[in-house]
Amino acid sequence: QVQLVESGGGLVQPGGSLRLSCAASRSIVNFGAMGWYRQVPGNERDLVAQLTSDGRITYGDSVKGRFTISRDNTQNTMYLQMNRLKPEDTAVYYCYGNFLGTHNWGQGTQVTVSS
Repeated sequence: QVQLVESGGGLVQPGGSLRLSCAASRSIVNFGAMGWYRQVPGNERDLVAQLTSDGRITYGDSVKGRFTISRDNTQNTMYLQMNRLKPEDTAVYYCYGNFLGTHNWGQGTQVTVSS
């Protein structure tokens, strides 16, 4: 079983930046797609960004040009750099990773964008 642990969430003012991290309990070299979703209470989880094992990246329309996804296989960690944050980015952010056909989720980290 793979465990994923998010960190880096918090309170930030509009226009600010945060970097989320997703640390895996094992090597991510053989992971398939990894990515980030976010969820607001009462809504479904929405795709924020996805990075496939062959390097293809997909971003949700609302974050294109502001967020950057990356992964460091040597640290077994995936990142989400979030710049020019807006109040509508407020949500719980979840990371996921596909390993041997299993979709693994982290527990989520709260991001609040407010003045």
